[in-house]
Amino acid sequence: MTNGDAVVLSRYPQLRFIASQLTETTILTEAEALALYERNWRFLDLETMDDEERRFLDSLVRGVGKGVLNI
Repeated sequence: MTNGDAVVLSRYPQLRFIASQLTETTILTEAEALALYERNWRFLDLETMDDEERRFLDSLVRGVGKGVLNI
C-alpha cells in the first residue's frame, strides 16, 4: 500500500483523479492522501474504486483518521 508514510499517487486511480493538479509521480504522506480523499469526496466514483484502493482508504481512515472520515 504505502512505503512507510509515503503514498505513490499513481497507485490509486481515484486518488490520482481527485489530485489531477499533481503529477503522477507525486509522493504524498498518508495524512495528505486522506485529506485529499476527504476534501474531494464528492468527486470520487466509489462504484469503480478497486479493492486495493478501498483497503488503502480504509487503512487511512483507521490509522490517520483514528476511525473518522471527515466528509
